[in-house]
Amino acid sequence: MRTYQNLIGGQWSVAASGRSFETRNPADQREVVGHYPASGSSEAAAAVAAARDAFPKWSGQTAVSRGRVLSKASQVLETRKPELAELLTREEGKTLAEATGEVQRAIDIFRYYGGMSYAAGGQTFPHDLPGNLMLTRREPLGVVALVTPWNFPIAIPSWKAAPALLAGNSVVLKPASQAPAMALEVARALMDAGLPAGVLNVVLGEGRPFGAEVASNPAVQALSFTGSHAVGTALYQALAPRRIRCQLEMGSKNPTLVLADADLDLAARLVAIAGFGLTGQACTATSRVIVERPVLGAFVEKLVGLAKGWKVGPGLAAGVQMGPAVNEAELRGNLEAIAQAKAEGAELIWGGARLEEGDLAQGFFMQPAVLGSVTPSMRIAREEVFGPVVAVMAVDSFDEAIAVANGVEYGLSASLVTRDFKRAMQYAERIEAGVVKVNQISTGLALHVPFGGVKQSSTDTFREQGMAAMDFYSRSKTVYLDWSA
Repeated sequence: MRTYQNLIGGQWSVAASGRSFETRNPADQREVVGHYPASGSSEAAAAVAAARDAFPKWSGQTAVSRGRVLSKASQVLETRKPELAELLTREEGKTLAEATGEVQRAIDIFRYYGGMSYAAGGQTFPHDLPGNLMLTRREPLGVVALVTPWNFPIAIPSWKAAPALLAGNSVVLKPASQAPAMALEVARALMDAGLPAGVLNVVLGEGRPFGAEVASNPAVQALSFTGSHAVGTALYQALAPRRIRCQLEMGSKNPTLVLADADLDLAARLVAIAGFGLTGQACTATSRVIVERPVLGAFVEKLVGLAKGWKVGPGLAAGVQMGPAVNEAELRGNLEAIAQAKAEGAELIWGGARLEEGDLAQGFFMQPAVLGSVTPSMRIAREEVFGPVVAVMAVDSFDEAIAVANGVEYGLSASLVTRDFKRAMQYAERIEAGVVKVNQISTGLALHVPFGGVKQSSTDTFREQGMAAMDFYSRSKTVYLDWSA
């Protein structure tokens, strides 16, 4: 077991109340992974104050100087990669291969933004008069608050914090209580890399007092949130009276369309990876498969064949492809969603049972599930299920497939499997999603391109990742210079 504390003003500290909480391995609830302070509004206020005090000096450094700290943090994380991947698996539950890939993503993110520091400035523009120049400056906002989820506990804190810090902001971070260790390990790496005290602060515990503090504290100038639609909407409404920047990435109901001309082996493999990988606990996971009717039977047969062979077990075990749900509530929600779908007329073609043989009884394991005879009006076709549950829907045409895919409130990631290049381009044009994949899994994101959703998946204002992230974490100032006199 590891014991962690809040990071406020460069100092590690417990909660003033003395209360604490622990995390347990979702693959084996007998193992306590971490012990943490259960902080409240006073710790959140102290973190904001520390960030406010650290902002002038940090923002006064050059972007290149700040980038060197990020590059060094990347190197520090790389030396700890095996250790962090194992810790991530123990606390969140994903397989060691998935955890190793996520730690590598964090390493790459800090390296990327460290390199970007040489190109993170403004622009120059020609003037219509001689002896004049126009230019823009990219300037930080001030204190920014970050609220991150448990399902990517090192990647998401990294892709929010790195551009925020590069832009010259100071940061207050609240990681999800289900798996907070990785955010603290990122903070430790940044401190070891030379980040000044107070520039990054991490507060642990319940989200509600933290959200209330950052929403009302005038020092906080922006909030970036990834999590549930309900919590994101509440934060958005709380921040609205102050009219500060707010970036939300929330729910999803991602489709994969399988057209009649598709390579069905490829289609089944992509859906299995995107639907069952990461235990389905990814905002970009495939949860709906919309299949043209002529190939429905053959596709389902291939998908079920893969599901039957999908190896489920503890993430640290060799050969495991899918770990447990992160906690009992998530597992129960998955099983209830399957039961509800069956009650509405869906067919459970395969899987969906809780696994309790031997040591699996100590964790939150289930079979991947494939549901058939799903119609667009069913809840399983409309509402997010954050687990390895794939709903298969039949359509008679490409146009109907597009209509079904777009017929939900969400629009994050969408995939298409086809050999028809024209259909692929039409799909990219007509689908209502922020991320479009063709002959690829709906999960998986390149770190240097924009990411975000549309409709109820996002505020649909600023994008995350790549250079686009800098637009959220900085503001542009236009300068007019007359040097002719």
